[in-house]
Amino acid sequence: MATLLIGKAAAITGAVTGIGRAIAAEYLRHGASVVVNHLDDDASRERFETLVKQAPDPKKLCAVVGNIADRDVGQSIVRSAVKHFGGLDVFVANAGVSQFKDLLTLEPATLEAHVQTNIIGTFWSTQPAAQVMVDRKKGGSIIGISSISAHLGGAQQVHYTPTKAAVLSMMQSQACALGKYGIRCNTLLPGTTRTQLAAEDLADDAKLKYLESRIPLGRVADPEDMAGPAVFLASDMSRYVSGAEILVDGGCSISLQ
Repeated sequence: MATLLIGKAAAITGAVTGIGRAIAAEYLRHGASVVVNHLDDDASRERFETLVKQAPDPKKLCAVVGNIADRDVGQSIVRSAVKHFGGLDVFVANAGVSQFKDLLTLEPATLEAHVQTNIIGTFWSTQPAAQVMVDRKKGGSIIGISSISAHLGGAQQVHYTPTKAAVLSMMQSQACALGKYGIRCNTLLPGTTRTQLAAEDLADDAKLKYLESRIPLGRVADPEDMAGPAVFLASDMSRYVSGAEILVDGGCSISLQ
């Protein structure tokens, strides 16, 4: 039994599907207590129930429902961790939206949704997490889930890539602001990953073959590929790692193919 996170309380936004779910499951396997956040709909509640059934100890898992773009939801997540698990040691800002859209015909609502969830939601959830960690005086780890899109452009992602660059920049600045409290802030930058957000894109066989040809490891990522690096950043193994960006893209961003 892996035990890298025994005694730690964690919270993860957008955590019943994709990368967030994979991280939550791995944190639970490593002994952490976990608060997950998900949207207020039947499908999300059903996914949470399946996560409970898979948990080694269901008592170490609870949920907070709501859209992370709402400031109150971020505060509720942190309060839930304190109430149920006595504090907060790790916070993963994972919730995000990603749609492929044409720049010239983009609707204001699409841009607003990306900014509100990916940037505003990350800020208003990590701020209360940091406040609790500072008050407890035990340090902590804040992890932002960005994307290789923080460094790469995309013709149909002009509204999206700046939001992921903002997450990276936010974590770097938080590392500067919170280091004196022993709080480490780092960023994971996934490459193309088999999540709900990417399902339609990856269903195109020609597009999938093209993507795989550009990745030295020869495949797109599974959500579980992000879980190990997230455990590392949450654990004491990374106690001197702060302000870092960890690419988890199979080598895509450095490939010349």
